[in-house]
Amino acid sequence: MPKMKTHKGAARRFKKTGTGKIRVRHSHAGHIKTKKSSKRKRKLRTAGIASPSDTRRMRVLLPK
Repeated sequence: MPKMKTHKGAARRFKKTGTGKIRVRHSHAGHIKTKKSSKRKRKLRTAGIASPSDTRRMRVLLPK
């Protein structure tokens, strides 16, 4: 049986934590920041945790 390959697009976007959860970036943080409040932009800077239903799908993409 060959080794499972890592999905490189997913590997660049997501990272596993020590406990096995998946860290993801928030959306809407890229551009057009003038209309967003400082509080909103500050919250978008921090990484979020993927939902359990998404985490199951991402584990297939990130086998290690």
